[in-house]
Formats: sequence, structure tokens, C-alpha cells
Amino acid sequence: MAIMVGDIKIPSALLKSSFDLRIKSIKKESQDEDEGSGSSADPANFITPGRVITREVGFMRGHGTYTNVQDQCLVGSLVGTVERVNRLISVKGVGGVYYGEVGDVVVGRITKVMQKRWKVDINSRLDGILLLSSINLPTGELRRRSAEDELAMREILKEGDAISAEIQSVYNDGSLALHTRSVKYGKLGPGTLIKVSSLLIKRRKNHIHNLPDGASIIIGNNGYVWISPLANGRMPGTNLEEENPEGGKPTLEEIRVSTADRANVARLRNCISALANSWLPIYDTSVMYAYEASKRYEVGELLRPGVMNEISEVVRTRMSADAVETVE
Repeated sequence: MAIMVGDIKIPSALLKSSFDLRIKSIKKESQDEDEGSGSSADPANFITPGRVITREVGFMRGHGTYTNVQDQCLVGSLVGTVERVNRLISVKGVGGVYYGEVGDVVVGRITKVMQKRWKVDINSRLDGILLLSSINLPTGELRRRSAEDELAMREILKEGDAISAEIQSVYNDGSLALHTRSVKYGKLGPGTLIKVSSLLIKRRKNHIHNLPDGASIIIGNNGYVWISPLANGRMPGTNLEEENPEGGKPTLEEIRVSTADRANVARLRNCISALANSWLPIYDTSVMYAYEASKRYEVGELLRPGVMNEISEVVRTRMSADAVETVE
């Protein structure tokens, strides 16, 4: 026995997976309509704004979807892929805005100090939230936060400070809860921030790297990349670091950066810019390939379009060779 869905005949035995089949059938109808224009077929779960996801009733509307008031069908409002969890349907965007996931490493900048929390710019549609209870106290004590701690929040982090953090959870409205309860995260020291598309960041087990020439790089999943001459990019003596300097913790103004370190940071920044302009994935290996290829040029020459393309081609060739070796 078969049931007609549009012009497609579907065996009733397959209706247990009706969600995926329904998406495919809708795609098939769209492709039939566009055959005359020669448009290529999209993946089965890829949609564009205004495309009907399903006409079946009983599904819950998630992020990136809305209900058409005329025929009560579920329609996508984003360019992305359809995801389903039980009866909840949502669309995960594939470009533009960063949508964080639990466990992501992010680089951000404090934008506002509020009651028992900080607001953090993390290149997302909503600011991240860093609670006072989600950080380690400067004294290292493990206790409940008091009113005195709340009054001293600007002594810990103030507007304009750059931080590295990890996404702890996602609130119902889509905003991201952050935490720095690890020696890897905290307030960042002197360095430079470069913004790239979050789509170019390759997910790795480790996003904080100390490079051979002395600089460190934090590749945030949110598209913010922090380059610093300090180890791990963090301020000395912060976030329960074992090697606390004697005589107290230095301020940002007291840290001196040599000319050689500044040039090294600028070179890394220009290498990442070259990778981003060529839409190459950004992770520790590709950055080192670009850095090695850039050494025959002066730092200022790396901003020339021809040099950037040449470095990108070298990186692309080496990454292709690595992929072939992996397959073999």
C-alpha cells in the first residue's frame, strides 16, 4: 500500500520516518518546479527563508521557524539545516551570526557591569552572560559571593577588558552563559584581537596554543581570535595561576612588550587575515603553515593582496597534501 505526498508515492511502511521523507518530498516538489531554470538540488535538510519544512501538525516551533497563519504549516526563517529533537523542529543557521554550543571556547570583551553579572560581547546575536558565581575569586577562596564581592566587581573585570571563557549553558532566549572557572580562562593581557567569520573556525580539542616563537593564540569558536606575546594570552597572576608574581599582580600598563614581540604578533595577525580572506579554515596547523610561509616577507608586505594570495596558496597546497597522506 502506498500513500501519495504531492506527486510522490511513499510506501506506508516507511511512514515511521515521515519527517525526513516529508522534507525530501517538499524538496522534490521544489526541484520539479525549478527544473526549467536548471537550479541544482539542495541537501535534503537544507532550507532557505520562506521554505516549508513540514505541513504535518503536532510539531513544536523552535528557533529559526515560524507558523504560516494561512495553512498552519511550519516555515523556516533562516538559511541553514533543519534539526529535530523529538517533536521540536529548529533551524541551525549556517552563516552570519554565531550560535554557540556548550563547551565552546570564546573570546569576548566586557561591555557592561550589572548586578552580580557581566555582559560580554561574543560576536553573537545576544551578549554573553558571565555571572559573579561563575568566576574564581582573586583570592582563590571557595565560598558564596557576598555583597562586598559585588561591590568589587569592577576591580575584577571592567568595561573594555578582554576575556577568554567557555560556554556553560544556553538560556531559553538564546543568550549564552559563560564561565572562567579554569586556569585556562580569565582576563587577557596585552595583545591584539582579529575578527573572522565563525564558520572558518575549525573545532578542535584545544583552542589555546603557545606557538614556538613565544606568542600565544586563542582561537575562539565565536570568530574572535586573540594573539598575545604572553603565555596562554592571560594576565600574569590571574585566575588562580600557580606562578603568581611576587609583590602583587601587575596591571596591564605595567607589562612591557618588546619590539620583536610586537612584530611577531603583527605577523600572526596578518597571516590569519590572509587565511580569512581566502576562506581557509583557521586552526593551529593552518596558522603555523601561514606563519612559516610568511617569514620571507616583511610584516608590512603581508598586507599586499598578491602576498596574501601567495601565502594562502602555500597553505592550501600543504593542507591538501596532508589530506592525501591521511587517506593513504
